[in-house]
Amino acid sequence: MTDEVDTTTISISSDDGSSDDVTIPSGLVDLVAEGDQSTAETIGDVTLLSFASRAHHLVHHGEEADPELEAQEERVMDLFEDRFGVTFGEATGHQH
Repeated sequence: MTDEVDTTTISISSDDGSSDDVTIPSGLVDLVAEGDQSTAETIGDVTLLSFASRAHHLVHHGEEADPELEAQEERVMDLFEDRFGVTFGEATGHQH
């Protein structure tokens, strides 16, 4: 049955010239898309949300965070707010 599920493959490239592809069930992309968002925009949103969530966890719920990690977390939270127009805490209901 899993072979019958349509998938979408997204190519990712970075500033350092590396690249990768990720394949995701298309229905999941459609499920989390907001309005008429494109597939790329939806996956971009989920990617930023994932990095912000992981950074938050490492800084606030993991071992002691060093200043470099705290700076990285602060930067991703700024980028999150720039993209979504709300803070990570407002978006997730998880505030410290």
